Amino acid sequence: MQSTQSNETKQNNITKQQQEKPTKEQKKASRKKLKEEKKQHKKPIRRVFPIWLRIIVVLLLALLALIIGLVVGYSILGDGQPMDVLELKTWQHIIDIVNGES
Repeated sequence: MQSTQSNETKQNNITKQQQEKPTKEQKKASRKKLKEEKKQHKKPIRRVFPIWLRIIVVLLLALLALIIGLVVGYSILGDGQPMDVLELKTWQHIIDIVNGES
């Protein structure tokens, strides 16, 4: 008799849980409602470091890295003077060598 009652209570608990579970449609509706509430309370993003300034900084850093690489490569690997790499005369000479002009 006792096992029958416990089985019945288990059955009742299971049916209560099934009734309390929201359906897929209810879940979707609640998620949609939450999203709409978040959109209403959302503050606009105010960037401290604007995107256009980030692009400029990245380009300047890339240019700086290029110049440092040229100076290191020309002075250490090429046994030249470090500041000679920044002169137009040096680059004209390199272009002449590549094109085969003497």
